[in-house]
Amino acid sequence: MFRSFFPLPRLYFLSALIWASIVVTFWYLSGDGLGRLLGFDLPEGEADPVIGIGYFVTPQFLWFYCYYAIVSGLFAIFWFHYSPHRWQWWSVVGSQVILFSTYFSVQVSVAINEWRRPFFDSVQNALGDEGGVTAELLYGLLLDFASIAFVAIVVLVITNFFVKHYVFRWRTAMNDYYVSRWEEVRNIEGASQRIQEDTMRFASIVEDLGVKIIDSIMTLFAFLPVLFSLSKYVTEFPLIGDIPAPLFNAALTWSIFGTLVVAIAGAKLPGLYFRNQRVEAAYRKELVYGEDHEDRAQPPTLRELFGNVRKNYFRLYFHYCYFDIFRYSYLQADNIFVYVILVPTIAAGAITFGILQQILTAFGQVSSSFQYLVNSWSTIVELQSIHKRLAAFEATFLGREVIELP
Repeated sequence: MFRSFFPLPRLYFLSALIWASIVVTFWYLSGDGLGRLLGFDLPEGEADPVIGIGYFVTPQFLWFYCYYAIVSGLFAIFWFHYSPHRWQWWSVVGSQVILFSTYFSVQVSVAINEWRRPFFDSVQNALGDEGGVTAELLYGLLLDFASIAFVAIVVLVITNFFVKHYVFRWRTAMNDYYVSRWEEVRNIEGASQRIQEDTMRFASIVEDLGVKIIDSIMTLFAFLPVLFSLSKYVTEFPLIGDIPAPLFNAALTWSIFGTLVVAIAGAKLPGLYFRNQRVEAAYRKELVYGEDHEDRAQPPTLRELFGNVRKNYFRLYFHYCYFDIFRYSYLQADNIFVYVILVPTIAAGAITFGILQQILTAFGQVSSSFQYLVNSWSTIVELQSIHKRLAAFEATFLGREVIELP
């Protein structure tokens, strides 16, 4: 699954994690100092937000673009020389392109969040007859939003197009890897299904799941500072009172709670999905044999095999029932949680309508990123099942004990 596309997968992913930790730490500790040394006009303190498309061409962003290109290039050059690989341009450089485009997409959300305060404050002032708000001002702010939205559309379309090609290259690498060993695996039950169907599903799920987890991580990096800065507007929490960084701590606590609840409730689902493939494959195999052999696929045998299918599905439905109760209850409660904790602040009139919109957006972004497991559990379960089957399939030509395949 991985060695076909990535050079020395375990070492590659470990080195990527270590390198990312180093460059991110350096960026937050010494990035501004190095940028000023190289001639970038970076502000000393917290700069006023730039509203509109200019947000993406500030000195901070221009310096970040250069920094990312440098550290990514160094990492790619190392792997190109240390372990040359047929798919290195897609697996190494392509992964870096996806990381950057995902981060840029998240910054689009940050830019829109910065736009919310002046726009909704202007709306509040206009509706409150406070004066000073003209139609030209509102049209100008709407034009700023349109420019940001245009950038968002372009980046989203390009990213989706690139990711689809990236994932199909990964599927091609897996297909070529398995087909080259066809003589070793052709007698394994379900070999054709593993090569055709499971590689296709693995690639499509990785496209969906992988991009989401990258987006969640990037969203945390982008919105956590925003949430920290907005915490100064929150006066107190119900029943708790004042706490440090209230919005961040509330998002973290609430999200960890939801993740634990869903993980415990869905603990049995991966094994049931894996078994489901086994009983379905056994039933399908007997039907296929029955097409060529009159003594196969007899009614008693088919009833027994389909009975196994029915039994497993009913167990799956039962476990999904209480899993959905916990998951949907939590997600519905999540819709009003931020309003509940903001009631004292809103009642005290401590924030404007624009700041409220910023808090709601930032809290929602951080909370949903922490809730990645909650929102993607079903997909994760399916990916685990496919991974188990492909791992068992690979065992035949990697010198490990062959595991019976579904």
